[in-house]
Amino acid sequence: MTDTLSTPPAISCKGVWQVFGQNAEQQLAEALKQSGGAPRGAADLLREKGLIPAVQDATFDVAEGELFVIMGLSGSGKSTLIRSLSRLQESTAGEINIEGEDILRASKARMTELRRSTLGMVFQHFGLFPHMSVIDNVAFPLKVSGMGRSARHEKVREIIKMVGLAGREDAFPRELSGGQRQRVGIARSLAGDCSVWFLDEPFSALDPLIRRQLQDEFLEIRARLNTTIVFITHDITEALKLADRIAIMKDGEIVQIGTPAEIVLNPVNDYVAEFSKDVATGRHARVASVMKTGADMPADMAQDPGLRSDMTLEAALAACVSLYGPVPVRDANGAVVGTVSPHELSVRTLEGADQHQPGAQE
Repeated sequence: MTDTLSTPPAISCKGVWQVFGQNAEQQLAEALKQSGGAPRGAADLLREKGLIPAVQDATFDVAEGELFVIMGLSGSGKSTLIRSLSRLQESTAGEINIEGEDILRASKARMTELRRSTLGMVFQHFGLFPHMSVIDNVAFPLKVSGMGRSARHEKVREIIKMVGLAGREDAFPRELSGGQRQRVGIARSLAGDCSVWFLDEPFSALDPLIRRQLQDEFLEIRARLNTTIVFITHDITEALKLADRIAIMKDGEIVQIGTPAEIVLNPVNDYVAEFSKDVATGRHARVASVMKTGADMPADMAQDPGLRSDMTLEAALAACVSLYGPVPVRDANGAVVGTVSPHELSVRTLEGADQHQPGAQE
């Protein structure tokens, strides 16, 4: 599935395959030839031969500064894809460019340099050194790069403060909670001033309360950084909360890419719709999707609660819950572009996404 952006991407992934099995590269080439280049047909042929097409023809761009979430069920290929993007495993075919550099052609030495200076990585398992303090764990990438102890400690103190661990610099991993250990992992991945950040289900091992807290803190950290982020999760609530855009994977294939609102309101098939069936529509649908325009606009609109067309239905309802007649809706410049009934907002806000059929329009 393809996706294009109007600005030069920080990450460009084109036709990436990850096939497991003997002679995977040759078998993939033959399967593509036999199927006439059709990815699904090639994947079926590979399976018939006992190979596993874990990622199939993945094609998408990630804009600079974007938070791009990849999600799917267990075994969908999402973690395999991020390991291909970071070149922790070699792709069978395709192109991956990060900040204009073809990383599949980069030498091992160059990849080591990129991981120290450009690519930050956080995984579900913390991977902390038990014999090192918090500050030494966070500063470890700088130690490897040759920075002196005093200099690296000075540099990471602000990062430790940013992740909420100020005052715990000298603690050891065994003295920390699970959430605190994950904060150390996040801090360590930022120590090298990365501009591209890969996170593979970093919060999934935590209990729900700590997970929500870390999600909020993660968004605060993200707001302070100009970092391009690829984030893996199997949790639709987490994806909708964090993402600028979401890619949904199934059996190694990307089946839909869209904003949180597009995923919830316009799922391309039943598989995507199943993820968001219990999500309240009003948290993601925008006022523009239900407002009336043109001849339907009344001449007298004395009641103006300050609605904007880009507001969620939930936020709009909260602003005009005590009103009864149609109220004006304005664009970003303050011009009236339509009206909406508070009653309509109430009805639509409480709708579940399961009431939207796959492919339905906003």
